Amino acid sequence: MDSALITLLLSAVFRSASPRQYEFVQRSVNCSEAQRYCRQNYRDLASVSDSADLSNLLKITDRRFWIGLLKTGGGEWRWAHYTLHPSLYRNWAANQTNASLDCAYMDRDGRWRIDDCTAQRSFICYSDTSEGFVPVLQTRSWRSAQSFCRANHSDLASVRNQKENQQIQQLVNASGASSVWIGLFRDAWEWSDESPSSFRNWASDEPNGAPEDATVMVVGGQRRGQWEDWPCDSLFPFVCHYEDQFTLIKQNLSWAEAMTYCRRRHVDLVSVTSEEMERRVRTVARNASTPAVWLGLHHFCAMNMWLWLRGEAVCYQNWAAGDGTEPRDCSRERRVGAMRTAGDQRWVSLPPARALNFICSNYED
Repeated sequence: MDSALITLLLSAVFRSASPRQYEFVQRSVNCSEAQRYCRQNYRDLASVSDSADLSNLLKITDRRFWIGLLKTGGGEWRWAHYTLHPSLYRNWAANQTNASLDCAYMDRDGRWRIDDCTAQRSFICYSDTSEGFVPVLQTRSWRSAQSFCRANHSDLASVRNQKENQQIQQLVNASGASSVWIGLFRDAWEWSDESPSSFRNWASDEPNGAPEDATVMVVGGQRRGQWEDWPCDSLFPFVCHYEDQFTLIKQNLSWAEAMTYCRRRHVDLVSVTSEEMERRVRTVARNASTPAVWLGLHHFCAMNMWLWLRGEAVCYQNWAAGDGTEPRDCSRERRVGAMRTAGDQRWVSLPPARALNFICSNYED
């Protein structure tokens, strides 16, 4: 593992409820090298799904860094308010084909039209609380309107069906506004890991065009937390992400009880098959309340060898000195594997009846 790697594991929650782990790499490289490194060692360059992700990323470092938002040259229409199943409902007026205009608004007739995102108009926010749709009669640009909605409600309004379209149309007519921004925008930027998240946090004058096709997060000054577009051949440190594979269970159970628990509620007791995986497991294990945690490692007496529960032979291993050797008489002295939770955190072989915390794996490889 690169010596310049600084590990800082920060959990942010996907809307699918799968925790996301971020990891900061402090060496400065171009965006392609950063993407390649993240894909080889983690999942991909960091994606950002919401303000919680944004807040967690800001805790990592005081330096600007690459995230995984890249310009693809496409131009799909997306809703600002992210959902797992983005609405395909559209209610365009005729002849809305200008490829240089990227933000949508609704007229008093309920039809949608496109305009330059810097144009000033009233807007409709959406609140996840019982407020629902909230008209705002201030006139702002589309991005400024979105910032207002995020700060005071949830986001600019998404329109999922004809009923919601009619609700917003009624609000427009009742407010006296001639038109309002809604949360639909055309975006040529996509996440490196193909995340569907439409969350964006550009600075007010960004993105500002070719040849700037990659994204840097600012961590200081007035633009703290905002994004700038930069040429991909610029040099910055970067943040990778991966989905949290492991869950620490702070119950004191025998090895067999821990295995049963993991198989019922997760996937299995964790296997540690590489140095990178062990580094992640160590981070989780440090929070345990017992001096060691169970791994999915057991001595298979019939073959006189150590195996992982999924059947793999133990190729990568990190036993404590003098440990990990086969028992003299395995028919009488059964042994299973655990990881120390402090110090060097090496593996130890223990009787399976011991009561320890344990780590479950959440995903099949």
